[in-house]
Amino acid sequence: MEQTELNKINTQFQELQLPSVIVDYSSIRSKTVLVSPTEEQYELLQKRLKERIAESRGETIYELGVGEDASDNGLDSEEYLASLATLQSLAATLNADCVELRQRKGEKGTTGQYLIRQRVDESDFMEIRVAVVGNVDAGKSTLLGVLTHGELDNGRGFARQRLFRHKHEMESGRTSSVGNDILGFDSLGNVVNRAEHGHLDWVKICEQSSKVITFIDLAGHEKYLKTTVFGMTGHAPDFGMLMIGANSGIIGMTKEHLGLSLALSVPLFVVITKIDMCPVNILQDTLKLLVKILKSQGCRKVPVMVRTADEVVLSATNFVSERLCPIFQVSNVTGENLELLKMFLNLLTTRVTGLDDLPAEFQIDDSYSVPGVGTVVSGTCLQGVIRLNDVLMLGPDLLGHFQPIPVKSIHRKRMNVREVRSGQTASFALKKIKRSQIRKGMVMVSQEINPQACWEFEGEILVLHHPTTISQRYQAMVHCGSIRQTASILTMNKDCLRTGDKATVKFRFIKHPEYIKIGQRMVFREGRTKAVGNVLKPLPHTPSSNANRTKPAKMQSRNTQSQSYNNQQNQNPNVGTNDVKANLESVLEMSTDKRNVKTRGGKRKRFNAPTQSSDVTESSSTTQ
Repeated sequence: MEQTELNKINTQFQELQLPSVIVDYSSIRSKTVLVSPTEEQYELLQKRLKERIAESRGETIYELGVGEDASDNGLDSEEYLASLATLQSLAATLNADCVELRQRKGEKGTTGQYLIRQRVDESDFMEIRVAVVGNVDAGKSTLLGVLTHGELDNGRGFARQRLFRHKHEMESGRTSSVGNDILGFDSLGNVVNRAEHGHLDWVKICEQSSKVITFIDLAGHEKYLKTTVFGMTGHAPDFGMLMIGANSGIIGMTKEHLGLSLALSVPLFVVITKIDMCPVNILQDTLKLLVKILKSQGCRKVPVMVRTADEVVLSATNFVSERLCPIFQVSNVTGENLELLKMFLNLLTTRVTGLDDLPAEFQIDDSYSVPGVGTVVSGTCLQGVIRLNDVLMLGPDLLGHFQPIPVKSIHRKRMNVREVRSGQTASFALKKIKRSQIRKGMVMVSQEINPQACWEFEGEILVLHHPTTISQRYQAMVHCGSIRQTASILTMNKDCLRTGDKATVKFRFIKHPEYIKIGQRMVFREGRTKAVGNVLKPLPHTPSSNANRTKPAKMQSRNTQSQSYNNQQNQNPNVGTNDVKANLESVLEMSTDKRNVKTRGGKRKRFNAPTQSSDVTESSSTTQ
């Protein structure tokens, strides 16, 4: 199926998501409608609130005393209490809790904001992924240890020890792999994490939580940059948390990670740590430089210092715009301002909605072999709904083929579930496949999509930094979703590219074909070189055809033999074993050199080659 047809189907699905009957909400736009609504108004209010909760995957923020009819905001005390009682009864009918976030008194009366969140469903919860980035020694793992385990740090690395996965990480204190940690909130906004004997029971947390924040703990050291880039692209985070040590300031990889978040359009908030041990003048200098960078032409963010609960609510409700950048100042030792950060995380809403009706697509970012279970893959469901025993197409393999695979069981955060929806992460146990056949970058998609792998694709890239020039046949690592593979530039619409240039480029993967889609974000990097862009057009998989370069006659004859063998293998992956042996023998015959000699006891002696190749030797000597 061609990509244009797929786009038409996608737009049709999106049109189907709109309500078939347009409901008239004009009668409930007044700020006083909640004071004493009629039965008809009450039903409309209930329907509207239900729609808003469904749009945001289980929660919404409702404003009292603010109408949609351009009237003055504010209610007097009696009207406010009556409106609040109506809102609480509406929430109760929808099995949701109503929690006050803030209340303001103005000249015209009182206004308030309330969080309406559905109560716990043991088998389902809302999930938000936050990527934690920043320079080495900024306190990333320590902050996550304090947030998830509920115990303050001792200033000597106590909190981070529980998060490390490898022995060398414990010894050096530096994260080298992509870690996952969770923080659960119930319907009232309280943290449900309770460490038992120093360990968290993820299943218990998920059962008690209405919302789960998944922290993707990434590496800060420069030598682990490729792991960090994979974490930002392959794990599809909703938000980014940039961490800066107050005493060390904006150094090292901080700008690198900030640029990566901007390139991938991930909304960002900043957390400044270690404020208990930092002198005031150094902290002020760090904040000035940070505000200057955020306001610069490259970022164009609006920095907001968050110091009160009111500012938390204001920044959280306006955060989805991507322009706003809240800045928190916390201490992991004294616990200063940690409650404000938790409140902010509790109010974050999911960015991707309305993709449940599309054909299923699952992106694999890791694979495991579990004793007694078999092969297990983990990743993110990008669109659609995947249910138990669904048959999905797994691929592409090294030859670009997809094979049907049934889903044996589904786990979310170690909890057994029956289905997974778009935007959620999960692990699948697969039947009849070995772990060695699975690699990062593969996908599991619905059979309706009719997936095709591609060797080549066209993309639009912007070069962020390159010391010299980029020209044709330049090779670098391409990160696109969970794909991580070297690609070569075949053609481009400019002779050469320098820092700041933008161009349309045709790429070709070096090792094996991949599954990519139009509009995917990509990062193109090699050493200090970095470029970002979008996929414009995937080109369907075709057998490789490398042009012969000028080589000596003997090398060309060898090359033609090996190329004919490779082409046969590309065109027909199921070549018989006898044909393969015959081809290999012919290649060996061609590569046997007539001047094979053995050195024994300091004297050079010629030795007879095997009978098959001796004919070749004799014939070549006669021709000479």
